[in-house]
Amino acid sequence: MSTADSPLPTAVDAVRSVGRPPANRPVKSAGRWAHVPLVLATLLLVFPFYWTVVIATGTTGELNRYPPTLVPGTHLLDNARQVLDSIDFFGSMANTVVVAVCVTVLVLFFDSLAAFAFAKYVFPGSRFLFALLLLFFMLPAQLSTVPQFLTMIDLGLVGTLRALIIPAAANAFGIFWMRQYISGALPDELLDAATLDGCGFFRQYWYVTLPVIRPGLAFLGIYTFVAAWNDYVWPLIVLVDPSRLTLQVALAQLNVARGENLPVVLAGALMAMVPLIAVFLLFARQFVSDAVKGAVRG
Repeated sequence: MSTADSPLPTAVDAVRSVGRPPANRPVKSAGRWAHVPLVLATLLLVFPFYWTVVIATGTTGELNRYPPTLVPGTHLLDNARQVLDSIDFFGSMANTVVVAVCVTVLVLFFDSLAAFAFAKYVFPGSRFLFALLLLFFMLPAQLSTVPQFLTMIDLGLVGTLRALIIPAAANAFGIFWMRQYISGALPDELLDAATLDGCGFFRQYWYVTLPVIRPGLAFLGIYTFVAAWNDYVWPLIVLVDPSRLTLQVALAQLNVARGENLPVVLAGALMAMVPLIAVFLLFARQFVSDAVKGAVRG
């Protein structure tokens, strides 16, 4: 087949050409020194976690040694056993898992639903409500602690896990983030086509919007789960039953119980990081894969 008879470039050829420089533009090499800042930045970010591992696997004597050792020790199991003997670690972790999962699911649903309404619908007072949302987003969270606690007293929820879940079921940051994401990722033509097919508001949200905004939901899910898992001040205030403590409050009691035994305290903190790392790896894979698919389709 001659060049004149060759078919037009297919979609596969277009996808393969993504990221390639034009034929008349030379490829520039980054050079070996261009990676030095990246390596240094990575080391700075990883070192605090590595230093936590070093201390958590050592003893108090090794911690006070000069010069300090930079190699992980062999006392992690002993320190972990002291953690389990001092606090109800698994009970507190179960409470934290319940709170973090419930908060994450509720935030993903309510925030994305409200963001969809703000992004794609115009209704009376929509601009005022969104401006009010931004105002609450910029206010410190500590301002609502006392009114929130008084509300929990009136509802009879003080000392229960519901006092942690209900106030965190929606937040201004999640609505703002998803509103901005939906505005850029969801074409109006899809909603117009769904309207012609007879889809109402909720069906447009469930069947059209959610499949498109999965990368944004993945990021919000990671952010919300980590925030709920690491929350300390509000659980410390509202939880009065020792059997209902969350993990961060229990770890603070570990610090009191073990005094200056920093390796045991950091061993507990290291044990508490494991679910966070698993959730991050799970959601991050979904986030990256969906983002790359969207980029290729675009």
